[in-house]
Amino acid sequence: MPFRVTPGTGVRIYTAMSYASLSPRQDIFYLHFLRCIAAIAVIAIHVLGPYRSMYDAIPYDAWFSAVAINALSRWAVPVFIMISGALLLTSAIEELKPFDARHYLTRRMGKVLIPFLSWSLIYAATSGMLAGDLDKATEAIVGFPSQPVWYHLWFFYDFIPLYFVIPLLAPVLRLMNREQVKIVLAAWFTLTLMHFLKVPTCLRQSLVLYSGYLVLGWYLHNRNNRPQLKLWLVAGAGSALLNLLGSAYASKLTGGYSSLFMGYKSLNTVLIAGMLFVLAQVCADRIGTRLKRVLVSLSTCSLGVYLLHPLLLIPVRATIKQQYDAFGHPALTIPLIVLVTLLLAWGLAALLARVPVVRHLVP
Repeated sequence: MPFRVTPGTGVRIYTAMSYASLSPRQDIFYLHFLRCIAAIAVIAIHVLGPYRSMYDAIPYDAWFSAVAINALSRWAVPVFIMISGALLLTSAIEELKPFDARHYLTRRMGKVLIPFLSWSLIYAATSGMLAGDLDKATEAIVGFPSQPVWYHLWFFYDFIPLYFVIPLLAPVLRLMNREQVKIVLAAWFTLTLMHFLKVPTCLRQSLVLYSGYLVLGWYLHNRNNRPQLKLWLVAGAGSALLNLLGSAYASKLTGGYSSLFMGYKSLNTVLIAGMLFVLAQVCADRIGTRLKRVLVSLSTCSLGVYLLHPLLLIPVRATIKQQYDAFGHPALTIPLIVLVTLLLAWGLAALLARVPVVRHLVP
């Protein structure tokens, strides 16, 4: 029976099982594919980071090629959160056993919390060694509760709280039908537009805005989105074009880098992330078997790649001007550095995953 009827009301309440039966899910491989491209996009953002402050130091076309890659890659973190929504919310909603807080906190959160704490210490020690002053490491550790010790670890400060949101969202979504979920998503889309326009509201909080990605990932994962693919392509491609043109205009206007179109929690980024999610869901299964195996291998190491790659980028980011002088246009050097960094981080993560104790740092 696809739904149950509340006695005496005639109201249809869609259960998790009925929702799944109404909306058959695609092969899980597309989530592996999304993890891979998101990991590559994150590395690209971090490789090009120093170029953002080089507006007057290099020719405009070279500078803007780096900014363009940045503008077209901001969907990476949202896609990671959507994947978590697709997997964790779906699992929580379809779980037939009573919720076990202890199991959830130790098994689910532990896989993220332990690497976060461990790598924060590693990067704090790294900052001290690079500065030649252990007091720098101490300062990083002392300030750790309020600010990340390394630039990429900011993600965990917004991501870990979402683990507390999932058990609260799941029972609510379980009782909602698809049309009610659409209203929730429409409200969230509106809020992301307000965030982009900087409309004052108490709801413009990271926890609220990032939680919407969880719901969107779960919603898209549990339905057939092929009929809406063209709509998503138009909306996503249009937003990507807006990012490019808007960033070019803003840079000319301000005489430097502008983050106006780069927000993770703005509607333009939502539409690009949604487009890629749906496109992968519809098309990823066309990838050949051999390449699928490679991508699944990379996907399983994606968190390790995320945690490790900034160590490899230390000499790269410190010598970015020299690289430009030696190798030329960023449109060529950035993809090459991204590829080399990806392969090295992937190899290291896969190697560490084989070491009994250390493997918990790269789950």
